Amino acid sequence: MKQHKFKHYPKDIDSKIKKMKTNYFFTIITLIAIFIFTACSNDVTTNSDNPVAIPLQNTSQPSVALAGAADFAIIAGSSVTNTGATSITGDLGLSPGTSIGGFPPGKLVGTLQINTNIALQGKLDLTAAYNDAAGRISTDIVTLSGNIGGLTLTPGLYKSTSSLAISSGDLTFDAKGNSNAVFIIQIASSLTTTSGRKVFLKGNASASNIYWKVGSSATFGTTSVMNGTVMAMQSITFNTGATLNGRALARTGNVTLAGNTIVKE
Repeated sequence: MKQHKFKHYPKDIDSKIKKMKTNYFFTIITLIAIFIFTACSNDVTTNSDNPVAIPLQNTSQPSVALAGAADFAIIAGSSVTNTGATSITGDLGLSPGTSIGGFPPGKLVGTLQINTNIALQGKLDLTAAYNDAAGRISTDIVTLSGNIGGLTLTPGLYKSTSSLAISSGDLTFDAKGNSNAVFIIQIASSLTTTSGRKVFLKGNASASNIYWKVGSSATFGTTSVMNGTVMAMQSITFNTGATLNGRALARTGNVTLAGNTIVKE
């Protein structure tokens, strides 16, 4: 009778099986980790120049009361100057300065208020609104710095201890479907957008619920698109073709225009 020869397995077969099981276990763990990371990344946004993750905030901010400043598309402290075919929808106010130039060719769909009682009240209420926005606090406030282009901001309170710029990418405000959601950005120094940069609205976000508190001056680059109420301590400058859906409110300095479109929101 022919005898069958049985194959002899290596003596360390048990260790190899254990190793295979271990590798399989770590593969599954790795896949789960990748899945969790991908899911969580939908709730945060990062920017290579501003690597801090932007989380969802749990604290809702009430709107900033503009009162008598609400009807103004533009308020300035010292002067308003314009070159080119600027179009302004909303009132234009100046106090305590007296110099407004460039209308025409600029067009104003609203009323011109130079040191009237309405302008004086608008300036007082602007100061109150500025201080309100500057004094907001939150347990989950998010700190921003440098370039915020490329980020998506969700409702809540944001703070910068220096200047902010929208460059190397556009900025998005996402209200997550809540049309009443409020965004407040506290900036210690200046706000700048570079040429062609845009601020987008998403998820029912409204320009009327976005408040920029600027510690010094704001400058908007050529053909850039801005959204929100900009309250600057000093001056606001619009370069050629820049547009704003909101308000440009300068407490002490001038507002400079150059063929722009400003629509009060």
